[in-house]
Amino acid sequence: MDANSLSGADNFVLQAALGAYSDEAYTNARKLSSTGIVGPNPQINTDTETYIGQMRWFKPMTAVINVASLTSSSAGSGQTYTSDYATYIKTVRTHGATQVNLQHIITQQDGLAKVSRDFGETRAQDEHNAILSVLKGVAIAELLYGAGKASGSNGLGGQTFENDPTSKRYGFYVDLGSSAPVVAADYTTGKMGAARAEGFLNAIGMGFKDYEPDWMYLVTSPAVLASLRSANLVDETKITEGNVTFDTIFGGKFRLIQTRANQTLSSAQFTKLNTGPGIDIAGTKTSFLVTPGALAMAALSVQTPVEIFRDGRAYKGGGSTDIWYRWGYVLHPQGYDWAGAKDAFSADCDYMKVIEDAVPVDLTSATNGLVTGTPAYVQGVWQRKTASALSLGILPIFHS
Repeated sequence: MDANSLSGADNFVLQAALGAYSDEAYTNARKLSSTGIVGPNPQINTDTETYIGQMRWFKPMTAVINVASLTSSSAGSGQTYTSDYATYIKTVRTHGATQVNLQHIITQQDGLAKVSRDFGETRAQDEHNAILSVLKGVAIAELLYGAGKASGSNGLGGQTFENDPTSKRYGFYVDLGSSAPVVAADYTTGKMGAARAEGFLNAIGMGFKDYEPDWMYLVTSPAVLASLRSANLVDETKITEGNVTFDTIFGGKFRLIQTRANQTLSSAQFTKLNTGPGIDIAGTKTSFLVTPGALAMAALSVQTPVEIFRDGRAYKGGGSTDIWYRWGYVLHPQGYDWAGAKDAFSADCDYMKVIEDAVPVDLTSATNGLVTGTPAYVQGVWQRKTASALSLGILPIFHS
């Protein structure tokens, strides 16, 4: 018997000879939430009274050095120091379902048990989606520095080996242009072995210069991983963190996070960015190099995280039962300040917005500063707060 032929139980497939249900495995894109790119930050306080919180730090000092004198009695110049703070935003998510109580007589199944059993997957998928949105939001913010005029001046593109990392006219990204991160073997040019992945090696050097981390995570697609395997660059020895085992390349330099989740901005977003007065982006695909714990994540203490509601009057007295789950967290990228809306919990789309005339809008809706000659300019909701880009932990790489 088809469920569609039985009113009131159309979310079940029914059969005359009753058998057990099994669960189809989830095959969503591999998640980022269980990897080391996410970590704690003890400065995040989840008990603040509003939608936001702030963390403080002392900024690096430029030392004032005096030369002592035996002949001049003038006073030496004393040292000064300053501090700063960054704002982070909270979010709360909910998930629930309703069951008609008497439906069990027909289906012999408890529909809410399925919702409860799979809640771990639901929450993990939500956190993964949020992390991916933050990564894209950071990429948009940095592209606005290099391809637009988010710093107030026309951008000068992405990172190079020589650029000043304290200048916001350079976005913290590397654009490999039409080059693929892993190229085919070529005996004539010496593109063999590790040289075939020269794009990734150059990117980490351009981005972090002489502060290059000992190792990083490389969030990449199955296609890029396949090219690394074909180049015989994947190390034989894997690295395990908790319950996660990583493939690595270059002797553990990059721990590979393979996911088919779409890391790349849309063509409309690239088009909008490339109308700015800075340097256009030539690469059309995106991979991310991420330092350990570059995304701080802290769980919120949500009142009544699980609630069951019964309405005995519903369905002509047959009754219904609701179950609702609630959870929340702070998700914040290292080195940035939240400049988006501060009067509501953030949604995934909010992490990828831009600020135009002090109002958060979608990138594709923004106009000011993305057209040459416009005096106003657009910034990302993630605004670089540290003095140097070398303190950041997320390096987008654009390639073909």
